[in-house]
Amino acid sequence: MESGYKILWTDNALLELQKTYNYLEINWTEQELRNLSTELENILKLISKNPTIFKESGKRGVIFQ
Repeated sequence: MESGYKILWTDNALLELQKTYNYLEINWTEQELRNLSTELENILKLISKNPTIFKESGKRGVIFQ
């Protein structure tokens, strides 16, 4: 990430993201997948630079939704 906080993914979050991507890969076009990837990267950059932008989830320490 460009000068921001490092985002740590849980194993479960990575698994769910992979399952979601696998499903979308079957049901979406390549262009839609590229658009999703771009949007996801933009959101991750935003969170990295502004980690309190979303409300806390209330789970295990400080985790934001």
